Amino acid sequence: MAGILFIISAPSGSGKSTLVGELRKYVEGLEFSVSYTTRSPRGSEENGREYHFTTRENFERMIAEDLFLEWADVFGNYYGTARSALSQAAEHGRDLLLDIDVQGAMQVMKRMPKAVSIFIMPPGPRVLETRLRNRSVAEHMTDEAVIERRLRQAHSELEYVSRYEYAIVNDVLDTAAAELRAIVLAARGENDAATATLATCCQTASSPARLQKVLDQFSADASLR
Repeated sequence: MAGILFIISAPSGSGKSTLVGELRKYVEGLEFSVSYTTRSPRGSEENGREYHFTTRENFERMIAEDLFLEWADVFGNYYGTARSALSQAAEHGRDLLLDIDVQGAMQVMKRMPKAVSIFIMPPGPRVLETRLRNRSVAEHMTDEAVIERRLRQAHSELEYVSRYEYAIVNDVLDTAAAELRAIVLAARGENDAATATLATCCQTASSPARLQKVLDQFSADASLR
């Protein structure tokens, strides 16, 4: 069943890109939308692979011409998904994965209410901080202010979890990857009983206690900052 739109969001450092990579290894028929951004490439990033890197002038021209399905200004840089990504996926007979932040996700959910929305949660604030620091070292950007800003952003983004259809706590990679796979297969109607049960357990309406445990940790962390 091609033509399903999957929205995947997560705070920076939650391991979303790794999970999406695992999903694409084991589930066929998925097309990944490469977003546009005005920020500069980091590390080994290549134009057209991680992002389409462009200028603010060109991005704003695309906004004016209504070429984006969604777009947002995040930390002073534009990010957006071109409308053409949907038609390209349909032409290839594939489902489309959107890796977008909560601002963009809210726009897409409003425009396309049948989209399957998935939020990737870090297991707790200490783990997230460690991941952010490790990533900053890898990117040669060990600026304490940047790390703190990303942590504050994570706190605010977690407030949107209940607006997503599914949520995955990315603690153990293999478990989280299996849950993400189950969600995709369930949306396609390709699931067996065990897969359907696993996907159901990831519904935000079905697992409030599991999610609340993580949210409580972040709330406690915020009160200490």
